[in-house]
Amino acid sequence: MSVQAKAKKVTTHVLHEMKLRGEKIAMLTAYDFSMARILDSAGIDIILVGDSASNVMAGNDTTLPITLDNMIYHASSVVKGVTRALVVVDLPFGTYQGNSKEALCSAIRIMKETGAGAVKMEGGEEIKESVERILSAGIPVMGHLGLTPQSIHKFGTYVVRAKDNSEADKLLRDAHILEEIGCFGIVLEKIPASLGGQVSKELKIPIIGIGAGSGVDGQVLVLHDMLGITQEFSPRFLRRYHNLFMEIKGAVEVYIQDVKNLDFPNAKEQY
Repeated sequence: MSVQAKAKKVTTHVLHEMKLRGEKIAMLTAYDFSMARILDSAGIDIILVGDSASNVMAGNDTTLPITLDNMIYHASSVVKGVTRALVVVDLPFGTYQGNSKEALCSAIRIMKETGAGAVKMEGGEEIKESVERILSAGIPVMGHLGLTPQSIHKFGTYVVRAKDNSEADKLLRDAHILEEIGCFGIVLEKIPASLGGQVSKELKIPIIGIGAGSGVDGQVLVLHDMLGITQEFSPRFLRRYHNLFMEIKGAVEVYIQDVKNLDFPNAKEQY
């Protein structure tokens, strides 16, 4: 029996065992109780309460506006719907960069007020002190390298990262640093597949990709993207498993017509 099938509750230890056994890790985002309950019942390994909620839930152009209070609200809703998956919560922009004491306070608030299992942070050596301080409190940390959306104004574009040797070398160094200080896993976003595979081979901790090729230890997508709720976002790495935008729109259109034509409610739908 696989590690995934045996685990009643997914923990960082279970994820490590899955990597050792070569079992791929499945991860998706969720931001509310109802969706989290569906994902958990389907057997997802990790639910990420991503700061992508800033985009798909709040309608912002970037992830930067979402606040720590917003993330705690979404994460506490998700945790209520989960019995098995590991729930990881993004630390939002401005809550950990450059101030390790604030980083620890932010992480403690998330863990205490949501019941989540871990936090995720974007960056490498530049956030080393903040990561170490959070880890010293016994809070599991997942790293995030490559395209880091919280740094979009520095990059100025969402193109593939680490295509040149210098940036690829830095990413490798940062990945090793995050592993050495104690991160339990790393997300690699939008980098060459060969580099993603190299990081996965060199590190003992699980590497989860989003646009990082098939040679990593698992994959993550934004739920609203893979279900086709969002329509404007179509990067190469995205596979749409459904077109819920059109399905929901069609159902609403039928409902509108039924109401206007006096077809709803019918005699059986009244008291």
